[in-house]
Parts: sequence; structure tokens; C-alpha cells
Amino acid sequence: MTARGLIVAAPRSGSGKTTVTLGLLAALKQRGVAVRAAKAGPDYIDSAFHAAATGAPSINLDSWAMAPALLDALAGGAAEAAEILVIEGVMGLFDGVAGPPGRGGATADLAARFRLPVLLVLDVSGQSQTAAAVARGIACHDPAVRVAGAVLNRVGSERHRGLVAEAMAASGIAVFGAVPRDAGLAMPERHLGLVQAAEHGDIAARLDRLADMAERHLDLDAILAAAAPLVVSGTASLPALPPPGQRVALATDRAFSFVYPHVVDGWRHCGAEIVTFSPLADEPPPAGCDSCWLPGGYPELHAGALAVAHRFRDGLTRFAATRPVHGECGGYMVLGEGLVDADGARHTMTGLLGHATSFAARKLHLGYREARLIAASPLGPAGGGVRGHEFHYASLVAEGNDELLVDLVDGRGRALGKAGGRRGHVTGAFFHAIAREYRA
Repeated sequence: MTARGLIVAAPRSGSGKTTVTLGLLAALKQRGVAVRAAKAGPDYIDSAFHAAATGAPSINLDSWAMAPALLDALAGGAAEAAEILVIEGVMGLFDGVAGPPGRGGATADLAARFRLPVLLVLDVSGQSQTAAAVARGIACHDPAVRVAGAVLNRVGSERHRGLVAEAMAASGIAVFGAVPRDAGLAMPERHLGLVQAAEHGDIAARLDRLADMAERHLDLDAILAAAAPLVVSGTASLPALPPPGQRVALATDRAFSFVYPHVVDGWRHCGAEIVTFSPLADEPPPAGCDSCWLPGGYPELHAGALAVAHRFRDGLTRFAATRPVHGECGGYMVLGEGLVDADGARHTMTGLLGHATSFAARKLHLGYREARLIAASPLGPAGGGVRGHEFHYASLVAEGNDELLVDLVDGRGRALGKAGGRRGHVTGAFFHAIAREYRA
């Protein structure tokens, strides 16, 4: 393995990891560096921005949901075509769930496993020398995690930068750049995170602006020099999930965009063909496919359009009469009888399952999940286990009377009860699958 890598992390969410990561990726791409990106933990949106910045797919790396062999295979595969692999962290550097060492879903798990240095992004607004104490505490917290240096973010003035930098130098922490406060660098957000990359008509201009920020305010040469060789134990692994069919109809548009690249790539490596279609364009699943997958996304923002997409709904009903159809999160919502949008209006959905959902009274459902399959489904055989997560604000307002699909526990092993639904060839749940279970 010759590729080098580093991890962009922070003490907490909201520090500016994504801004710094995208600026770094875009600037390196402009310099002609073969750069690939990855995202720690379960996240669809940041990975799409990575892909836009690098021109290459981004991967997810999750130490809780993925077996060690899968982590190595994914990281090693991304690094094969790269000079440098940049991994964007999740939450704070050491934040994860309780469990075996190195298996908690924390960004630090990846830093230790792959022996990659950490580029620490510090939001220094509202403080000066104290930032050095925070950085030093993080650098000393775990001897298996090495902090190469820091980027100071949201710096208020040259005097502010100098105060922080002097304290960092006294603490032995290198400073690789200082980014001034600039509201123009922020990406628009909505309830599940950033507005998706594909929805920005000016994404190229935004990335150019971030690349310019990185060239002006980051020491890119020093950051590249700090990167270290990626260390993996092997690159052979089973696919994250078994293919749900030989030809898979995959819903793909602004309402259905949350599907992990490593899952679909794993299906392809097993010989499956992926055929995309757009429910928002009123397209039915292609007749020549033998299974249909409705991923998550934002159906609550497009409920009116989906309600009148009769070719899609009728075609999905015909498909489900003889072949498996599975919906994850947003896809599960569309499989139900109805969906109530943020304004309280109810829209008729496909009715292939009996539940109904609402986005009107938002309630956050968030966390890792391990699912035990009550019956065979496109996720796997009866009794099989799958690791994944939930992240949604919609709730069930009618449970229906379908058979249940999965028995869930959270990331700490606490029982959450049975969930999802199955009727004939149709299955679905709010649960997003990341990989088949493993034993730590």
C-alpha cells in the first residue's frame, strides 16, 4: 500500500470539519493530486460532497457497523487509485458508543486502526489561548491516536490568530492554517444535514470558493507532508450485504438518494446489475428486474409529486405482485398508506404496506441499530443479523396490521422491540442497513 492518508477531525460537531475537508479536497484536486475521500460513520450527504470535490466516489467507514475485514477492504480499495486518502470524521474525535476497544464507531477508531494522523479543526470563536489547552488534551488522550496539527477555524482577526497560534506553539501543537470567519463558506442546511450536493446548481462555484479558501489560508504543503502511509491488514472481504437480486431496480432521484456506495458496489462485485429509475419522474421499476430497492431520502419534501405519480405507483404494485420490493426509511414511508407533510397535509402513498407516517410533528430518531430478521427479505435470510442506523424525524401515526420485519437493539445492545413491516413480497423499515452482522 503506497497511498498516504490523514483524518480531519474536531472536538465536536459544528467545528467546520466539512468546510475544511471540502476545501482541502478541492484544492488538492486543482493541484492535480489524485485524492480520494471517505466519511467516518453513517452519513450519505457529506460523501456526495466529497465525490463532487474529488470527481471520484467517496466511501463510508464505520468501526461499529462494519467488520474489520470490510473496513480494510474499503479503505484499501479507495487508496489503490489515490496518492492521498482524506477521511472526514464524525462528531467529536473520540465520540462513539460503548463497546470493545476500536469498535465504537468513533473517528479515533479509524485513526488508530489505519495509523493515520489527525488534522484537528478547532472552532476558536469565543476563545483564544484556551484552544491550545483543548488541542493538547485531545493530543494526549489516547497514545494510539496521533494529532499531526491543527487548523484554526472562525478566526476573528490577525491578533486573534496570533494569540491562539502562540499558545499552540507553546503546547507543541503545529498550526497548519487559520480560516477567518466567513458566512459565505457555509453550506445551506435542512433537517437531515446539508442540502444535498446534487441540488446545488452552483456546486462547482462553491467548491472553487472553498479551494481558494484552502490555498489562501491552509498550509497545504505541510498538510500533505504530515500524511502517513495507510496501513491495512488485507483487502479481501465479503460484500456488506448480499445482492437482493440479479437485476436490481434502484430508485434514484432527489426523493430517493440515501444508498451507501459500498452496498451497491458490493452487489455489483457479486455480479448483480443495478438499473436506476426515478419515481419523481413517474417512472415504474423496470420490468426486466427481479427485485426493487427504495432507499431513503426526502420523500416528505416531494410527497405531493409522489402522490400523483400514478405510473410509478401502478408499476410498483404490479412489480410487487411477483417480486421483492424493499424500502429503507424514506422508501418505507412511501410503501405505506399515507404520508403527512410538514404542513399537515396527508398524501396518499403506494399502500403496499398498511402503516402511515407523519413529518408534521417532528421527533428525532437517531442511533445505531442491530436488526435480527424475523423473516427472509432482501436484507438477508430469516434469523440473519444486519447492522445499521436510524436517522429520521418522521414518525408512525398508524402502524397497520402487517407482519413485523425486524427485532431491533441499539448500539449498546438494549432491546428496542420489533419494527418494520412485511406483506407478500414487500418489506420495509426505518432502519438503514450498513453491513451484515459480525462478531467482535
